[in-house]
Amino acid sequence: MKRNLLALFIATALLFSCSSDKDDTNQENDIIGSWELTALEIDDNTASDDEKFARDILSFLSALDCSLLTITFNADQTVITENSGNYLDINVITGGTGLDVPCPTEKDTSVDSYLYEGGVLTYIDENEIETKVKVIISGNTMRVNAVELDFANFDDGGELIFTKR
Repeated sequence: MKRNLLALFIATALLFSCSSDKDDTNQENDIIGSWELTALEIDDNTASDDEKFARDILSFLSALDCSLLTITFNADQTVITENSGNYLDINVITGGTGLDVPCPTEKDTSVDSYLYEGGVLTYIDENEIETKVKVIISGNTMRVNAVELDFANFDDGGELIFTKR
């Protein structure tokens, strides 16, 4: 009986003392799947008017389930980007009652390649130009610094928030 109890104790101790080398944050497979741009987080105290306007338009369209940018990372290290932002049509409603921002019906699609290691995404376009950016993935949310992507009119910062679909 003592021998069985000792064996059970040792087995339990080994089971709980074994550590996993897996760190739950930013694993290479975490990025695989389709990610939709759903929000832009900025600091209202330092953000430009352009950044605030972009945040508000993106928030409005996201609430309508309108996707401006979807990025699909495949296991074979190809990435498919669907961008409707180039077809965004913002109109002023006559009478000064606001803006009319319909969901774009057209999109540009590109197929490129990527590497994702240690929380750094390296995007390689069809001209073999590499763009590196640090990303933070937590569950179904991916955060990307807009300044690191060299987005126009994002000098003061901001994070693009993608949601996994």
